Amino acid sequence: MSGRRNHYDDLVDHLVRSTSLGRGEAARVVLDVLAYFDETTEEFVRRRHRELQSRGLRNEAIFERIAEELPHRAVAPPELSVRQLRRIVYG
Repeated sequence: MSGRRNHYDDLVDHLVRSTSLGRGEAARVVLDVLAYFDETTEEFVRRRHRELQSRGLRNEAIFERIAEELPHRAVAPPELSVRQLRRIVYG
């Protein structure tokens, strides 16, 4: 995001004006948020599975939690069964 103008410069400018973030930090925040919202359902399920597994949760609890979280995503995906969630993670 450095050196030339892009589609998100207005947002970066807004963050610089409305927060204590510098331009580089604001640009990184914008990119992180965009990446978060660009994440597919499958990527989200795999990422959350890894995160929750690293906290010591077992698969039964992990898949229940992911199923509860999915409808609250910015663009809610279709409802997925536990079996469908397992297939995303394990193929």
